[in-house]
Amino acid sequence: MTQEIDLSGEGILRLLSPDAYPEEIERLHREARKITDLNFGRKVYIRGLIEVTNVCRNNCLYCGIRKGVDSVKRYTLTPQQILDCCRFGYRAGIRTFVMQGGENPALKIETIAQNIRNIKEECPEVAITLSLGELSDDDYQTLRDAGADRYLLRHEAVSQDLYSRLHPSEMSLDNRLRSLYTLKELGYQTGTGFMVGAPYQTIENILEDIQFMQKLQPEMIGIGPFIPASGTPFENFPAGSVELTQRLVSIFRILFPHANIPATTAVATLAGVEGRIATLEAGANVVMPNISPTDIRASYRLYDNKAATGLESFDAIEDLRRSFAKAGFELSLERGDFSRG
Repeated sequence: MTQEIDLSGEGILRLLSPDAYPEEIERLHREARKITDLNFGRKVYIRGLIEVTNVCRNNCLYCGIRKGVDSVKRYTLTPQQILDCCRFGYRAGIRTFVMQGGENPALKIETIAQNIRNIKEECPEVAITLSLGELSDDDYQTLRDAGADRYLLRHEAVSQDLYSRLHPSEMSLDNRLRSLYTLKELGYQTGTGFMVGAPYQTIENILEDIQFMQKLQPEMIGIGPFIPASGTPFENFPAGSVELTQRLVSIFRILFPHANIPATTAVATLAGVEGRIATLEAGANVVMPNISPTDIRASYRLYDNKAATGLESFDAIEDLRRSFAKAGFELSLERGDFSRG
């Protein structure tokens, strides 16, 4: 934190306000980029994203693959398909893979654990990030013992009122938060975050989320604008603000100088490569091109018009590299482990 940027509760509310002065926002982004350059240079770390299943037992009101959406063509990748994705990414130089999916009861923990062991054996020195929702403590331990390095579990809201508006009654905010602390205790590099501009969210809610994250001290922070999904209760709500997301990226960079913060696909979906570059300028340092099998990418539809091809896929990595190079950024295939400096 610097003397120039007031990140007290009152200061954050002012920075998030529609009435914030443009020069304040410019100074915020400038300070965040300075901190990012100090810790990462102009490197942007690549994570190879594998969307392992779009089957989910939950009915989160915002999600395009929620259990209640009948129009989704469901799939679950086989262990061999997942391993093949990693082989492809490893040959291309990627050293971090992200296995993301819905909470699929048919996806057995020991199967995932064996998959992790196989990946680690065939692809030495890679980091494996999991984002598979809420599991039991024993399951988290099993996956950690198998070699998983990182776990991303977005909390979405620490306000009980807001959490209840976004999730069905059978889901528990207390369990979500407890799971995050368990992941930290088990030695995972732990990530959390929330949607920006979610239905019913206020800037006071966002401040509560920031204050919770200051207590948790996550190593990864995933935030992106809310985008409505067809067939969900929120399909007619407006999308969140890319510009507000970028302010938050800068705030998080100043508060968490060494954290890995992606410029998310949601930003690219709403604002293209220019919006993604602006998010990097605001303090992000990670992108996650898709290395899932091409024939299933359209089925992992968390929200409408999700970018999963073109510059969002590893198939076009050289185009992405050139676009970033023009803006002064260097794509890095390194693991990019969290360091407290």
